Amino acid sequence: MTDITYHTPMKKLSDATEYNGVIYLAGQVAEDLNAGMKAQTADVLRQIDALLAKCGSNKSHILSATVYVTDMSLKAEMDEAWMAWVDQSRPPARATVEARLGANVLVEIMLTAAKNI
Repeated sequence: MTDITYHTPMKKLSDATEYNGVIYLAGQVAEDLNAGMKAQTADVLRQIDALLAKCGSNKSHILSATVYVTDMSLKAEMDEAWMAWVDQSRPPARATVEARLGANVLVEIMLTAAKNI
């Protein structure tokens, strides 16, 4: 059996876990919660890049992503930041869901990725 690796474990969650070559990222939210949807999304994607690198992967190895937004009327702004970031030659499976999030949180992104081989 392969060991499970926990990245930045806290009492409630880990930023990422790895098992059998698959990386599972916890939902990531922006650091600047006063920013708009596009800026919050770009901030989250920057954090995701850093976490994937820490785990030995990158955005070209994302398998699936779930994007939670507080207001679907702002989805186009989120998509604008996403399209500027995503590897368009290898886009992951993705779902966008409207959800209640924490105070001033406009977007949260959770994903799974394969390790670089």
